[in-house]
Amino acid sequence: MTGTRPNHVVLVHGLWVTPRSWENWVPYLEGKGFTVHTPAYPGLEIEVEALREDHDRIASLTVRETLAHLADVIGTLDSAPIIIGHSFGGTLTQLLLARGLGAAGVAIDSAPTEGVRVSPPAQVKALFPVLKNPANRRKAVEFTPEEFHDAFTNTLTAEESEAVRDRYAIPAPGYWVWEYGILANLKPGHQDTWVDYSADRAPLLFIAGGEDHIMPPAVNRSNAKHYKRSPAVTDYHEFEGRDHWTCGAPGWEAVADRALDWALAQATGPARPTATTA
Repeated sequence: MTGTRPNHVVLVHGLWVTPRSWENWVPYLEGKGFTVHTPAYPGLEIEVEALREDHDRIASLTVRETLAHLADVIGTLDSAPIIIGHSFGGTLTQLLLARGLGAAGVAIDSAPTEGVRVSPPAQVKALFPVLKNPANRRKAVEFTPEEFHDAFTNTLTAEESEAVRDRYAIPAPGYWVWEYGILANLKPGHQDTWVDYSADRAPLLFIAGGEDHIMPPAVNRSNAKHYKRSPAVTDYHEFEGRDHWTCGAPGWEAVADRALDWALAQATGPARPTATTA
């Protein structure tokens, strides 16, 4: 970290959505003087409506290629960015920081990295549409309106939820949910979502929503605590009453402000050693 104000913000979307999910954040952050980047996962650069008809494109995605693609995007920038990721984008944010990338990172309603074993009942219920059939490991799985409402938008009305789903939702690779949500802690050796929790890296903030079903606060608190041996700054903040759609639900500006203000304070603080590359 150099102590200079970052010029770039990289927003990393999660599963079941695309970069369109950041459409409110882009002008909001640009209005604060940042150049904002919203890279899609490789192959998902097309519009939401087209992706709903192309399940094979989604099902074949891998975390390794996605991480490499995001690292390449960041590598083209002229200075280290603030990286903000939502849901599985929070996992990818942690992995990018572990590679020594970014001036600061914020993981919002983050899916866990390897080693986090907390699985509250609400999370199991929200992910059950994927986990109920092992054959889904080879498929792209979409949520029904009722399932999406429970997993993403449980603080909204059914009508509001369906409007969100219609605008933003796509299927998600079932392999990711199975391998990195269930099996990662059961298989020997390091998996694609492993990080060295004791290593140094850029500062990292976890933001959780108190009413999030699919990535409840307990998951994010546990993930943050795994970094207790790291010399790097790791913080946690919880917004009461907010669900998984916290980056788009009414009041999202408070989430954006908290993420940005914290990241700026950390990234422009006293110089510190460069994060260790994983």
